[in-house]
Amino acid sequence: MPELSCRGRRWQVEEGTNLLDALNTAGMAVPYSCRAGSCHACLVQCTSGQPEDAQPQALDSERHAQGWRLACQCRMAGDLAVTLFDPLVDGVPATVQSCHWLAGEVLQLRLQPARPLRYAVGQHLLLWLDGVARPYSFASLPDEDTALEFHIDCRKPGAFADALRRVRVGSRLALGERHGGALHYDPEWVRQPLLLLAAGTGLAPLWAILREALRQGHEAPIRLIAVSHAEHYFAAPLQALAERHPDIELSLLTTSEWGERLGALRIASRGEIALVCGGPGFVEAASRRLFLAGLPRRQLFSDCFVGRNEAPA
Repeated sequence: MPELSCRGRRWQVEEGTNLLDALNTAGMAVPYSCRAGSCHACLVQCTSGQPEDAQPQALDSERHAQGWRLACQCRMAGDLAVTLFDPLVDGVPATVQSCHWLAGEVLQLRLQPARPLRYAVGQHLLLWLDGVARPYSFASLPDEDTALEFHIDCRKPGAFADALRRVRVGSRLALGERHGGALHYDPEWVRQPLLLLAAGTGLAPLWAILREALRQGHEAPIRLIAVSHAEHYFAAPLQALAERHPDIELSLLTTSEWGERLGALRIASRGEIALVCGGPGFVEAASRRLFLAGLPRRQLFSDCFVGRNEAPA
């Protein structure tokens, strides 16, 4: 059987065993969230040997060449030695600049990194707090200021949400891997209508993309539909922005209202670009409706917020 080495220990593991499972069964406490290769929480570095990697494209070529792998996507194929991602060594320290609870359940978190980070709208960043790692989308704009903004839904209990409730201005976190989803703004879309569909804190990356589109002089109408189970946590900033820009059509809906609106959803034109973000059920339903309404598949971009017990859409 192959031998796995980590933190000075060596033990035998059956060939084909998932690397994340092999490490955690041995008590290595590798963090994870989605187990689908999306969150990047289970990053490890192979220092000797190579596992069987189901998603080699999930990491950029530089990180991959350095031996970094997503443990949840790897299987034992021979002797392997790994080191775990250490946020204090491999990450970037950051200080909480501000933290505000919106609608009592969403934390608007602004972090000041120890050094500037390069990123793009639509990307995710891994946040480390008290040994727990979770990925979140940027709500801030690159080059707008040096602080990084995130909107984090803390309705459901969990290790990371519980730790966030203890965070105060001046608290320290560590920033891990940056990676991108499908959401972005392409300057070539400047004359095409945009449809932005968000559920809950799926609004965070779309809030950044909306402002990026305006910053780049978007010339066509923009529709933003934001769905919340009750009071919308970000209503005031959205309404203020819409008042300043007549080309923005804003709809703030509750979950019950969304069901009726979804059935009546139409595209503005065959050239419309749609960006959808939220939980798997929301993204799947919205995408299906847009396809039925005649939106070409190449003009739909979506990102799912996948929890530990969910599968990606």
